[in-house]
Amino acid sequence: MATKRTANVVWQGDLLKGSGTIASATSGAFGPLDVSWAARSEEPNGKTSPEELIAAAWAACFAMALSAGLAKAGNPPEQLETSATVTFQPGAGITQGALTVRGTVPGLDGDAFQQAAEDAKQNCPVSQALSGIPEITLDAELAS
Repeated sequence: MATKRTANVVWQGDLLKGSGTIASATSGAFGPLDVSWAARSEEPNGKTSPEELIAAAWAACFAMALSAGLAKAGNPPEQLETSATVTFQPGAGITQGALTVRGTVPGLDGDAFQQAAEDAKQNCPVSQALSGIPEITLDAELAS
């Protein structure tokens, strides 16, 4: 079954001096969130950016895909600590993406974890949506 998710934004003013608010989202889990060009291209100062929201979505999607892949292979993880970084360059767009994951997965060696993480990177829906980013890296390690 397909699902739809919606976010509503109100923007006032021009790009450089204006600001906006992510007023609501389908789930009601967040909002209102303030957004501005300065938060996107300089310092956040308590406001978010599209790239920060993309990074959050990517980290969550990747962790879910990795968890599913590991469990399907018979090695469900105890814990996955995942972060995603999206680099925005004004005038060029999103130029880099980086995924980092540290996992606690009983019975799995480092090579198998790396392969599972690579598979998740390629197959999670958000990774697929971001496939046009020129440079994407993955750092995957088992916790010691």
